[in-house]
Amino acid sequence: MRDPDKPQQIIDAAVRVFARKGYFNSRVSDIAREAGIAAGTIYLYFKTKEDILITVFREKMEEFVSALWRAIAEEPDAVAKVRRLVSMHFEILEQQPEMAAVVQVELRQGQKFFRGPATQEIAAYFALIASLLEEGVAAGLFRRDLPVKVATKMLFGALDQMATSWVLGKRGYRLADTAPAVADLFLQGIATDR
Repeated sequence: MRDPDKPQQIIDAAVRVFARKGYFNSRVSDIAREAGIAAGTIYLYFKTKEDILITVFREKMEEFVSALWRAIAEEPDAVAKVRRLVSMHFEILEQQPEMAAVVQVELRQGQKFFRGPATQEIAAYFALIASLLEEGVAAGLFRRDLPVKVATKMLFGALDQMATSWVLGKRGYRLADTAPAVADLFLQGIATDR
């Protein structure tokens, strides 16, 4: 009989193993050992190691985007929402350093990943950012001629690069401390001339 808690146990173990050993250097047996289960048990829930990685990304990205939507809903305007999104993006990664290593480094090892299994999750995050920018344009807070698609990719790119540098730099500083500067630089570039 399948244990309903077992997939989460496997996912949590996989995150730790992938962060420690790297995705390509990790074996299913390593994940099983970390989870305290037999290697064959993993195959009751996941077809391959890549299937585990895809599930990790989808689950964590869905949680991430949902948490961001809830947090920004409390903010009074698009400027505050962008600031909150930037700070929360960095705070969540700081709180989950193993997950940050997997998302920022290990997932990048296979270029096809972001063109295939991750497309929907990345699109959901882009849609969140774009909605904030469109709200700001409609409210007169951001430039009327703002190219929303370009600005969305710019903000995501800045967040992504800051997080990747933080992970690769062995997390030698607080990522959240960079949030005000990142938000300020971005917002100054898209603000209306008042």
